[in-house]
Amino acid sequence: MFLDLNQLRRGDRVHVARSDGSTAVFAVRRLQTFPKDRFPTELVYGRTDRPSLRLITCGGRYDETSNNYDANVIAFAELVGSRGA
Repeated sequence: MFLDLNQLRRGDRVHVARSDGSTAVFAVRRLQTFPKDRFPTELVYGRTDRPSLRLITCGGRYDETSNNYDANVIAFAELVGSRGA
């Protein structure tokens, strides 16, 4: 899934299995790419006014010399529902 994270679009659903057997359903609100040297720490780890999910993977250009990507792709999602066990 994270390989194709940059394919997500606004409104796409992400299902997260909970330990109690239920499933939390999140809707993607936005997808954005940030250079690694400008990682949005507060946006990712800061407080939110509702249950939220952040999915993060590497993105941008790949540097074969350093074996790294120069950016992060971040999907911002909010809880929209759940399904019982």
